[in-house]
Amino acid sequence: MTTSSTGLVEAEGLRKTYKSDVVALDGLTFSVAAGSVYALLGPNGAGKTTTVRILTTLSRPDEGSARVAGIDVLKRPGQVRSVIGSVSQHTGAVSQLTGQENLTMQGSLYGMRGKDLRRRAGDLLDQFGLTEAAKRQARTYSGGMRRRLDIATMLVHRPAVLFLDEPTTGLDPEGRAALWEVLTDLAAEAGTTILVTTHYLEEADQYATKIAIVDQGRIVAEGTADQLKAGLDGDSVLLELDSPGHAERVTAALAGVPRVRQATSDGNVVRARVSDGPRALPAVLAAVESAGVPVLSVTVARPTLDDVYLHHAGRSFRQAERMTLS
Repeated sequence: MTTSSTGLVEAEGLRKTYKSDVVALDGLTFSVAAGSVYALLGPNGAGKTTTVRILTTLSRPDEGSARVAGIDVLKRPGQVRSVIGSVSQHTGAVSQLTGQENLTMQGSLYGMRGKDLRRRAGDLLDQFGLTEAAKRQARTYSGGMRRRLDIATMLVHRPAVLFLDEPTTGLDPEGRAALWEVLTDLAAEAGTTILVTTHYLEEADQYATKIAIVDQGRIVAEGTADQLKAGLDGDSVLLELDSPGHAERVTAALAGVPRVRQATSDGNVVRARVSDGPRALPAVLAAVESAGVPVLSVTVARPTLDDVYLHHAGRSFRQAERMTLS
């Protein structure tokens, strides 16, 4: 590593291209501070999962280097595995085993035995709200319970770093909030360093200590949620139109309006970034009216992470998601 960073997780210049000439990572570099919740935020296909696979020794980069807890990922993968926990997008719990059996089996793989293992399993079941279900087979658990069991299982051996790849996918809002409460407590109280990938903007905004916005295998912006949003001067004006067919006409009309810095469309919504929302709004509405386009609603708001993504990636988060799926 040539970086002078002292992060617990460090990646420098990671590059990865698959056989189909798909560039998954294009020089990815970042550092994660100990005891923090670091979010790799980006649409599906941005390179987040590839990054986690490299850091957890499941894949090798074409170029670049990485360290976890000071251990070279490429040179000493076995040592890395001993100090991390990793939860993929799919459940790792054994369905036929009970919650308690899943935890004790995982601990035994790391050489834990007897009372220490039973005590550790009991503590984790309590911490993750699974004590009452401890004797039930994992296949009877709800989606949220299984996700909590997955994470608890990866914490039995007290890893220094926990990697979570899209941990809340498929959970309802209540389940997502409950899981994030546990994760933030882990970082704050146990000092566990957490690297999480997500495509949920609101999760990264609310819970992450630091966010790296990933687009096409590169980090295009990094900082706290407040820092990222503060980096965009002005406000956002959202115009909901009566038809997507009118969006192009509105964006063209806004191009010549003073105080309008950028205007983009997504379906029947046009988003304009302006230097001063209240002052710019009359001119914005006048331009839309002159274009002969009916407006269903208008909203003026401070910049969001979606605005940050739009500014750095040149398209909205939702547009990037659709491009990935198409």
